[in-house]
Amino acid sequence: MKVEDFMLTCPSKKFLGIECLGCGAQRAIVLVFEGRFAEAFHLYPAVYTLLLFFCTLGLSFVDKKRRYSSILMIMIVVNLIIMIASYYYKHFYIHSHG
Repeated sequence: MKVEDFMLTCPSKKFLGIECLGCGAQRAIVLVFEGRFAEAFHLYPAVYTLLLFFCTLGLSFVDKKRRYSSILMIMIVVNLIIMIASYYYKHFYIHSHG
């Protein structure tokens, strides 16, 4: 069995035929763990900020002495900006200029 056999299917892509803002994230995370860093970024540019977010979120559960809410909110905003910009670039800019 391959890692891809265990990945979740995107409901948006499956039922509507439209990729969502998160499409590619699972595969990009697998590429990071395989050491294929450039490919992971090319596939899903928000992969590194997303991984940093999840590490910080995990740390917030372990380290109860510090408050992580403000940094987590900033990371959410940064991730959303990267996700929206890369989605726009991938689906609208490349198709109209490629």
